[in-house]
Amino acid sequence: MADDDQQLILKAQQGDVAAFEQLVFKYDRQVLSIAVSYVNSAEDAKDVYQEVLLRVYRGLKRFQFRSEFSTWLYRITTNVCLSYRSKRRQHRHASLDRDVEEDDSPLHRASDNAADASAADQSALNGEIAMHVRDALERLSPKQKMVFTLRHYEGYKLREIADMMELNEGTVKKYLFTATRRMRDQLKDVVD
Repeated sequence: MADDDQQLILKAQQGDVAAFEQLVFKYDRQVLSIAVSYVNSAEDAKDVYQEVLLRVYRGLKRFQFRSEFSTWLYRITTNVCLSYRSKRRQHRHASLDRDVEEDDSPLHRASDNAADASAADQSALNGEIAMHVRDALERLSPKQKMVFTLRHYEGYKLREIADMMELNEGTVKKYLFTATRRMRDQLKDVVD
């Protein structure tokens, strides 16, 4: 563990709010990135992010330096994402159509501003494919989706994912293999 992380943790454990803020600031982009990749909504990702920060703040006094702080933080992030998804299934209120309409990706901005029909057609096709990919991701089990997201959207190695999710590497490989196969099966008609 980096000495500066250790010092910040020790200070934060003693109630130093500025040290806690420094520590969180160091990793907040990655936490938000994982949340956005997993929940596919900026608003929902902010909710996940806030819940992660709350859990980190509450649990930091019990952090015992048995792992890297970042591993512990990302483990909390994956757990919050997984529990968020199960809560969302129980209280499903947002439609996939609204998510696609509100997508602020460069792809959609380009289609809105495209001067020629060919660029607009390509953007529409890409948007439709993205919608099918999001739909296929939502059909995965929560752990399959998390492993797939961390590997393919966030670029983590299997060992890192295993640490974050407190699983052995073989289990992570199985989730990734199953998720990839299911995604391929669900998207075969779209991509062919």
